[in-house]
Amino acid sequence: MSSLLMFAAAGSDQTAFEQLMAALKQIPFILTHKDIAPLIAASSLLTALLIAVLYLTRTGVIARATVKEATRQPVFWMAMLAALFLLALNTVWPFFMFGEDVKMTKECGLATILFCGLLLAIWTSSTSVADEIEGKTAMTLLSKPINRRQFIVGKYLGVLTSSLMLMVPLALIFLVMVFYKVGYDARESSTTVTPIDARNEVILIIPAIMLMFMEISVLSSISVAISTRTPMVVNMVSCFAIFIVGRLTPNLVSVSVQNLEPVQFMARLIAAVLPALSSFTVEGSISNGTQVNLDYLAYAALYSVCYCAFAVLLSFILFEDRDLA
Repeated sequence: MSSLLMFAAAGSDQTAFEQLMAALKQIPFILTHKDIAPLIAASSLLTALLIAVLYLTRTGVIARATVKEATRQPVFWMAMLAALFLLALNTVWPFFMFGEDVKMTKECGLATILFCGLLLAIWTSSTSVADEIEGKTAMTLLSKPINRRQFIVGKYLGVLTSSLMLMVPLALIFLVMVFYKVGYDARESSTTVTPIDARNEVILIIPAIMLMFMEISVLSSISVAISTRTPMVVNMVSCFAIFIVGRLTPNLVSVSVQNLEPVQFMARLIAAVLPALSSFTVEGSISNGTQVNLDYLAYAALYSVCYCAFAVLLSFILFEDRDLA
């Protein structure tokens, strides 16, 4: 609550991005096993809501077709197998980090899941939106009792669902491997650990996985918006460029080149328009044993929902007058 008050009372000379980042930095990173129950309850509620939309609405028809198309693509299974191989390799591969192998395993595992999920999301949005528009399939769908807004929302929900279908099994296997890695390293170094210690290491990763999905959700919404006007190659290049710049937005705002006003203006403009993906990046804190607070997850989820809504609205505008003939 104090962070909210600080955010509301921030000076007028700060940008909205700087105010949000200042508020997020005031939130302590504390998450214990007692906080897992609310996370599970919230995740179950969102899952039930997603299932209801998928099977009870016209938008869900488009979303289910998108999921079916995504899971049939070779990219889905290639990403799944590649991620499983890398996760297994990270578990048994010695990093020679003088007792820090568990931290390296967590960092590499989180990066693997993020990259594979992001690749699938951007690929699916490109093939299911841009290719259908270019192939005139979208015109056939819109000739049925489905309007353009339902088409966009259905495609976006389908992209998110397919990403979930990839990330959930990978995340579960990753948690099991981290649990095993703690005991494996203890045996190699002749130290003693308890199952509680291994469980605590697993609990630290759960918030990072949730933040990872929020980041993929934001980039997926941007990818859907870009796909309404550009082909697949342009979409993928643009999304990965936004991913890199979005991770660097705090540095763009804080670094000034000889106090040049045009440079500062452009840096703040980029930070205001592009998503602040650094808000979803806590892998370093997780790997170093710094725990994440539920308040931080709530603020990040709120930011993710707002930005996704903005990107979907932009998709409506871009797709509204798109000629499909």
